[in-house]
Parts: sequence; structure tokens; C-alpha cells
Amino acid sequence: MERALNVADLRESPKLDLPKMEREPLVVVVLGPTASGKTALALAIARRFHGEVVNCDSVAMYREFEIGTAKPTAAERAEVPHHLLDCVDPLADVTAGEYARQARQVLREIVQRSHLPIISGGTGLYLRALLEGLFAGPQRSGTLRNEELRDRLRARVEKRGAEHLHRILRRLDAAAAKRIHANDIPKVIRAIEVCLSSRQASSQISPRTSPQTITELWQQGRERLRGFRVLRLGINPGREVLYERINRRAAKMLDDGLIAETERLLAKYGPEARPLGALGYKQALQYLRGEADRETALAAAQQAHRNYAKRQMTWFRREPEVHWLAGFGDEVAIQTQALAAVERQK
Repeated sequence: MERALNVADLRESPKLDLPKMEREPLVVVVLGPTASGKTALALAIARRFHGEVVNCDSVAMYREFEIGTAKPTAAERAEVPHHLLDCVDPLADVTAGEYARQARQVLREIVQRSHLPIISGGTGLYLRALLEGLFAGPQRSGTLRNEELRDRLRARVEKRGAEHLHRILRRLDAAAAKRIHANDIPKVIRAIEVCLSSRQASSQISPRTSPQTITELWQQGRERLRGFRVLRLGINPGREVLYERINRRAAKMLDDGLIAETERLLAKYGPEARPLGALGYKQALQYLRGEADRETALAAAQQAHRNYAKRQMTWFRREPEVHWLAGFGDEVAIQTQALAAVERQK
């Protein structure tokens, strides 16, 4: 009579070759508000685990916009490979769906090199499109109310102004655009919300996008990321110390030549360059147009960045399964905690 194989037999048999379960590759996400030290933390992780950084900041994707985007330095980029950085023409536009498509391809290429992909950036919508996919139509039956969509539209007003949003409405519903003034932002947002929810179209369209391509744009990045294990590391410094750092960084941008950079880019690309509506550049333009003196422009930039940080944290708190780190990404203690969290997932 045969004896049943037990655990002791498995330990004693050197020839027994047990199959190993293949784990999906890990992707690390470093998220957090502006000026919280995401770049420093992403670089620390990349150095330890042979990583490559995938940018998830919409403005940092544009070429030639340097000072106001706080991109990694040339030395940092030479030390650690960076992707989706300095890759878009200033007159072009990148939808969240298109970003997700490109980023997913980059993730696959990094894994094929047996390196660790590290997503770093503060554009919550792009991150959502990459990891979870874009929302699919009306979220609340009967009401056509979508708070995430409203947050995204408000962010567009902050970055590009009310007229930009009104142009989107004109593309979607010309009749409604005639009835609603561009400066009546709540009504413009509501009208766009109803249009997009009822038509199940993407909010990430350009004013020049033809109606025929809206459905195609909607399909990009619609489904969630598959084939990866995702570790989200959230940087969460205290609000007051974060605001102090934001104020200092905005002042340093001006001291480092943000106004001169803005003037050069305006002359080269004109006011239609997408990033000129971004925080910092927008206030530098106000100075160049004589709408504000330097002190007023700086105060406006600091306030706008603080408001943006608050919106970012509201957005990121909705992200699932975030491992929150109470400090800045360039602090040794925070980096130690983050490296340990990554090590546990390897």
C-alpha cells in the first residue's frame, strides 16, 4: 500500500521541483501635491531598485517649458531614465486617454528591461486614466451629476481661463454657448457636464477637436491598467509647511527667470501655446501685459499654487489603497519608509 506524501517528504527530497507562481510586475506610483518632493522620492526609489521614472505631470510633458514646471534637472535625467518628459510640442494638446495609451506602452517596455517603473506626478486625471481608466458615461442615474468631471473642468479654468472652457462648450453645444456667458463658470461647467454625460463623450477634448473624433478620444484609456501590481505611495506633508514651501518655490521661479522664459516662449509660440495658461506662466503673462506688477504677480502665483495643492489632495484622497507618508519626499525618514514599502512588494 502506497504511503501518502507528507510535508517532511517535500523537505527531504532534493530532486522535487515545485512550480513557482509568476507574479505580475510591480509599478510604483509616487503621488502628492505640488512641491511635496515627488521627484526626490521617485529618484531615491529608482536608485535603489534600478527604476525608470514615468512623468505624470501634464505641463512637464511640454518641451522648452522648464522653470515653471520644476522638472528634474539635467543631471537627474542623465542618472535615471525619464519618460514622457519634454515630448510634446507647445502648440499641441494631449488628452488623458492619449497619455494613458503612451504611458502603458512605456510601462511594458520598462518591465521588458527588468527595471522598475515609477510613475511620478501630480496630474490626478492623467493618473486616473492610466490606472483605472476614464469614467464611462453618467455616474448617477437621473441626475447627470459628476463631481469628478466638475473638478476636472474647474482645474481647466484655473490653468487656461474661462474662455478656454467656453470654447469647449461651443464645440459641444453651440446653442448653449450663445445663452451662457464665458464668465459664468458654474453654468458653463454644468452645461458641459450635461453634454458629456448624456453623450458619453470624453471631457479631455480640444476646442479644435471635430465632433467626429470625440468618440475615438473617449475610447482611449477607458479601461483600467492590467498585468501590473500597483503600489501607491502618497506624500502628505502638513498643510502649513507645504504652503510655506510652495511660496518659496514660486518666489524662486521668478528669481530664476520665469518671466524671461515666459517672454521668450510667448514670442516663439504665441499665446496659443498650451502651457502658457499653466500656474506660474499665467501670472508671468499678466506681468508682461502690464496687468500686474512683480509683487502682485508673485502673490497671485503663490495663491494659485496653494489652491492647486488643496485640489490635488482632495483628488488623491479618492485614490484606492494609498500608502500615505506624513512628510516631504526629500526627507530621509520618508524615503526610508518608502523604500521599505517597495521592498516588501518586490
